[in-house]
Amino acid sequence: MTARRNVRARLVAPRRFELADRPVGRVREGGALVRILGCGVCASSLPLWEGRPWFDYPRPAGEPGHEGWGIVEAVAPDVTELSPGDLVATLGLDALAQYLVCPATECVRLPHRLAGRPFPGEALGCGFNVVRRAGLEPAQRIAVVGGGFLGLLVGAIAHHLGAVVVVASRRAQARQLAEQLGAAATIDSNDPETALARARRLAPKGWDCVIECTGLQAPLDLASELVRERGRLVIAGYHQDGRRQVDMQSWNWRGIDVVNAHERDPARYRQGIQEAARAAAEGWLRPEQLVSHSFPLEEVGAAFELVGRAPDGLTKAVLRMD
Repeated sequence: MTARRNVRARLVAPRRFELADRPVGRVREGGALVRILGCGVCASSLPLWEGRPWFDYPRPAGEPGHEGWGIVEAVAPDVTELSPGDLVATLGLDALAQYLVCPATECVRLPHRLAGRPFPGEALGCGFNVVRRAGLEPAQRIAVVGGGFLGLLVGAIAHHLGAVVVVASRRAQARQLAEQLGAAATIDSNDPETALARARRLAPKGWDCVIECTGLQAPLDLASELVRERGRLVIAGYHQDGRRQVDMQSWNWRGIDVVNAHERDPARYRQGIQEAARAAAEGWLRPEQLVSHSFPLEEVGAAFELVGRAPDGLTKAVLRMD
């Protein structure tokens, strides 16, 4: 019998993927074989794609695919928590592939009613984990700085919880989508002074909680300015390109709380994905609203180029493995 083949993308040098065709690996003890349906492209992977001195190339095949979902095709005899046919999100880093052999513990089972819908589980779960770390309460005034996938998702969750949400973004279509997802108002953040002036008109005393979702210095500065006295600044953006500066005197004077909303516990990853899956199954969260672009695996480079440009209209690009 001919062994099944597995096409995987491999980042062999900055801005250069190659496709490798290899036999599907063998499922070992505690493992599962997942046929990947799709994988999101995360903006946090752009430095790896673009190249930085601290990265080595070529990267392992399948990286940096950490937003995969698919169908379980086989499990090891000792695995009881998964069965062939289960729809799952994956937690590993190597889902830029048609098939993934991984520990069963790196699969999060999803409701079958989500079949046929895009579900970049890790990215969706991240939004729910951010909101949990932010400690949001109903009727709080919440400002989200950044209108990318994460910012729009966080705004939608906060609105569902009963918060009054404003979203600041440079991009017009992102601001429009934020309002469709429940934002009470939006702020054009292209000019920091104009953005700050509008934010202060909307909330003269500042915002109860401000969630920064970009990973960049200028939006972090804006987010810092918007927090009211004894309010909370939540840093959800992934700041990985050098040091950041903050106005510590202003933070001290206002007595604000600062929360790093990133998680590193796999149990928290699973919890966030499970919460996202329930929300999607209940119908109040529609992941497809946040997926703007879809590419076949052969066009993985084009997908990363698009995410790097971040044009108006981009929320989340996903790769299809069909």
